[in-house]
Amino acid sequence: MAQAQRRTERESQTMANGRATAASLIAEAGQRSGEYPDYLANHLPMVLEAMARLGATPQRLVEYAAFYQDKHNVPYPAGTGEAIEPSSWRSALGDRSREADYRAFFAGEVARLGSHEAIHTYVPILAAGVAASATHGLMRLAYGVLRNDDTEIGIALGYWAATYLPLPVPDTIGSEEPIDLLLSMRATPRFLAVEPETDLLWHWIRATGRLPEFQALLGRLRTDVTLLDAMRQASLALYAGTMTFEGVHALTGCHWLRLVSPHLDQPGKLAARFWEVVMALYSKIGMPELPDAAQLDAWRAVRPPADEEIAAAAVASYDEHDHSLVFSALEEFKQTGDPLYRVVAARRVGLLP
Repeated sequence: MAQAQRRTERESQTMANGRATAASLIAEAGQRSGEYPDYLANHLPMVLEAMARLGATPQRLVEYAAFYQDKHNVPYPAGTGEAIEPSSWRSALGDRSREADYRAFFAGEVARLGSHEAIHTYVPILAAGVAASATHGLMRLAYGVLRNDDTEIGIALGYWAATYLPLPVPDTIGSEEPIDLLLSMRATPRFLAVEPETDLLWHWIRATGRLPEFQALLGRLRTDVTLLDAMRQASLALYAGTMTFEGVHALTGCHWLRLVSPHLDQPGKLAARFWEVVMALYSKIGMPELPDAAQLDAWRAVRPPADEEIAAAAVASYDEHDHSLVFSALEEFKQTGDPLYRVVAARRVGLLP
């Protein structure tokens, strides 16, 4: 008994030390841009928090931060030095050259309003452009909320604004289910012939959003309070059935939405805009059929390793999507009790076939 208690105390102290180290490293990483060349999302502030919560030691966090910066050489954010004015703050949305200017503006708004009211005020407007940096503006905001970190929340809002990428959604009230609307795309071969300028996710989203056939699907999702729960089930099935990079963003994005939603009056509207981004990326993976209920239940019956082993494998990885997926999946398992989250987390890090 005493030995088990000492082990628990050591683990708790390691976790506390890791969280403290992560906070320091995140503050340092937060000074750099939300993207690195060419237009790829800087995951470091978020994955440091995920790794710390998964049990990373201070030494591992320091080592990973150095590795990430050496590999990607994340620059400092660009800016013009010209202030973003409250009366015209929307005028430069999507202009990456204004990232530092937008970050300064939102730092001031978070200080003036508080983080909750800043999110409550600005995210309903930014929601139309949630595809920003392939949804990583939302990711950074969610982790800022998770950390209760006003600085990161201001940075995230600025990053989202500077990389804002809207889809042409009509002002309508939809009624359709996320999985049904997603699968309806399979009847349109045109979606398999998207021609983006590069293979970047947000370039693919933008190119898909220009298709009249895709625009006809926008605004058709229901936006009530249960939409996110339906999206979580659909995204879990999508990821379990494909194990794709694009599926990672669908699953983890639903976790991010859950974190941000309590700060919004109508969280279903942001969730709907996010699911339309998932739909845009569905064509990128060939619009596969999703696993049926019997297959999903068979996977749920698989016995994965313990959470601690899954977490340790993620912490040891150098792929930021391993940290992100495993952390979100284990957090969503805590919320839903669905064992498939644990199975896909174990598969992601090679602990299950």
